[in-house]
Amino acid sequence: MDKEQALHHFWSQFGVPAFDQNTVPDEKDFEDMGLSPYPRITYEVGVDNIEAQRILNASIWDRSSSWSGVTQICHRVEATLGLGGQTIPYEGGMLWVKRGMPFAQRMGDTDDSIRRIALNIEVEFISEV
Repeated sequence: MDKEQALHHFWSQFGVPAFDQNTVPDEKDFEDMGLSPYPRITYEVGVDNIEAQRILNASIWDRSSSWSGVTQICHRVEATLGLGGQTIPYEGGMLWVKRGMPFAQRMGDTDDSIRRIALNIEVEFISEV
């Protein structure tokens, strides 16, 4: 597994589909894959090397009249990271994923049926390459 795959692994562990924010399928693609477009996580991909820390953004999305679904997913991410973060090994190193500041914030959308929580994580790449 490389750095990008390790990031995908991190975001895929919360029980909903996760997509690089630059390659989110459109509604028809979701239908063709037999997946519901909501809820889902979209995340930013950025990599670096040892002693470099990156703040990366992600969003939890749902189509609902309630904030409950996205809030539950947010709490799963928060619990997984805890106060010390989570490490994910990859070939030649590991990611150390921690909560960023601010960690989570509700966001509006032009579509009143969309619920979105934006997340910030801090990722340290523990590798020379």
